[in-house]
Amino acid sequence: MRLAAPWLLVLGVLVVAALAVATTVASRRRRAALAAVGVDAAAGRRAPRLGGWLSLAGIAVLAVAAAGPAATVPVSRAEGTVIIAMDVSNSMAATDVAPSRLDAAKQAAIRFAHAQPGSVNVGVVAFQNGGLTTHQPSADRAAAEAAINRLSVTGGTSLAGAILTSLSAITGRTVAPGRDGAVPDLGYWGSATIVLFSDGQDGGSPEATEAAAQAAQAAGVRVETVGIGTPAGGVVEVDGYQLHTALDEQTLTAIADTTGGAYHPASDAPELDDVASTIDLRLTTRKEDLPLAGAFIAGAVLLLAAGAVLTVLRTGRVV
Repeated sequence: MRLAAPWLLVLGVLVVAALAVATTVASRRRRAALAAVGVDAAAGRRAPRLGGWLSLAGIAVLAVAAAGPAATVPVSRAEGTVIIAMDVSNSMAATDVAPSRLDAAKQAAIRFAHAQPGSVNVGVVAFQNGGLTTHQPSADRAAAEAAINRLSVTGGTSLAGAILTSLSAITGRTVAPGRDGAVPDLGYWGSATIVLFSDGQDGGSPEATEAAAQAAQAAGVRVETVGIGTPAGGVVEVDGYQLHTALDEQTLTAIADTTGGAYHPASDAPELDDVASTIDLRLTTRKEDLPLAGAFIAGAVLLLAAGAVLTVLRTGRVV
């Protein structure tokens, strides 16, 4: 049992000890007074003073309640994990989707994060040439939203890096291909889903992207892809050069198909809001504090009431 304010318990013990001493002294003086007038002192002891001691016990239990007792108990909870992978490459500055591809992706991702139930932990990964976890999976939607809003356009694109970094956030360990390009076995993580917001423009090799998608599939992790942009595309300026960039639906569809997920055009992004219903939630057990003050207060009230009743029955008065 843990106490939130142990000093209150110490104070309560001191008060109870003082009252016990005062009660004992008063009892001895009463017996002495009875003896002085010729009354058998034993008569003063015939009626037990259980009521007073029960009242003191009630006060002591109240002191424990005031100290904020809590017990640590295991609590089972069904939960899943969703990683929002956000493309922040230079092509996401294109304005073929107003106000820009990245801003449109942010709006869709934030709406998606808030649509998930409390049993789903949401993490955020930003990717361009590589990937970076900007928010570890948690139930804190405000933190996830803040992480998404902080994103800005920079660098090229690596869809393989997006998937591998998302898998790292899910498994809690660095996931990277070996010298042969293969990703080590990650175990089974069927309670996790990656939602990848991108225009599909990939600066990496198709082989690396396919290997990363296959690693997710082997781990039971679906990748839902969201296409941000238009087939007609737009123009962005990179290092003084004007570059044309268009939505690559074929690449995004291939990633989703490999992992058992689905491709969603930006116009259909709201359909992702219920993605949690397709997650195979896992049963986890974590330790949580169970407040016990209420139980102690109830016990104290019973002791005080019993003490008051016995006192009235013995003396005909409450004091």
